[in-house]
Amino acid sequence: MSADLQSLADAVRAGERPALARAVTLVESTRPDHRADANALLDELSAGSQNAKPTIRIGLSGTPGVGKSTFIEALGLHLVDAGHRVAVLAVDPSSARTGGSILGDKTRMAQLVQRPEAYIRPTAAMGNLGGVARRTAEVIQLTEAAGYDVVLVETVGVGQSEAAVADITDLFVLLVAPAGGDDLQGIKRGVMELIDVLVVNKADGDLTSTANHTASDYGNALSLLRPRRGTTPPPVLQCSALEHRGIAEVWNAVETTWSELVASGQLDTIRAEQRLGTLDRGVKDALISALEQGSAIEPERLALEEAVRSGARSPASAAAELAARILSQR
Repeated sequence: MSADLQSLADAVRAGERPALARAVTLVESTRPDHRADANALLDELSAGSQNAKPTIRIGLSGTPGVGKSTFIEALGLHLVDAGHRVAVLAVDPSSARTGGSILGDKTRMAQLVQRPEAYIRPTAAMGNLGGVARRTAEVIQLTEAAGYDVVLVETVGVGQSEAAVADITDLFVLLVAPAGGDDLQGIKRGVMELIDVLVVNKADGDLTSTANHTASDYGNALSLLRPRRGTTPPPVLQCSALEHRGIAEVWNAVETTWSELVASGQLDTIRAEQRLGTLDRGVKDALISALEQGSAIEPERLALEEAVRSGARSPASAAAELAARILSQR
């Protein structure tokens, strides 16, 4: 490990925000030389981390417009006021045409971004499916090494299949809006089966009564599903992130559920599964990178692509042949 990387690792451990920002940029880079340095940095920061007190990793999702950023800011302010250090990893959608992303979460969390106890990092999804970015799991590791004891991961905006955040966090919180669903909507499989806490946001003003009905509908629906953990359905709570009402109750529910995971030993199993999942994704990413950078088989790849484009070869058989040629070069 180079002296520069060791210096960066030490600065991250010391909680220096500029160093954390540089480390995140390095880990998110797709350059081959950066990948090697990023892996060395992550290995260094992993040393001794298993003996540290575990942080609370929370995934937060919901449909666009449900008020995720407002809720996260209200929750983040509540947590830093209680003495926590909070990292917010906000994943923004990327343009399907240009690949660009607005990355406006710092603007939407204007109060929280001013707090020295909070670190907000927006990241573009860059076409990655599942609601999170490709390196979100690794960035979680960096923020924890920097001393942040609560990590909030905000997804792009969830649909029934955009639940990858549940695989890299300890608890999954789903936000819904008043009148955002009824019993039938709530019974849908997919994301509803993964939640640990459900929160009806925007329970204020003229929507207060509607929020009560929505909470009741989802509570009834969740009672018909097998809980993700244990035998008790996930709690259904209401809050107004705009008015900062109900935030403490939501955090109490999250903290209680997380404490039960720790006491029962389930958290150790969850963390092991998270690490193995990150390993699996890393292997797939490495194979894809090998394909993209495999200059030795470039002529064969181009020929196969042309055969598929013209219909002379099926995509399945061409993929199998290309994979075999990649492996034969290793």
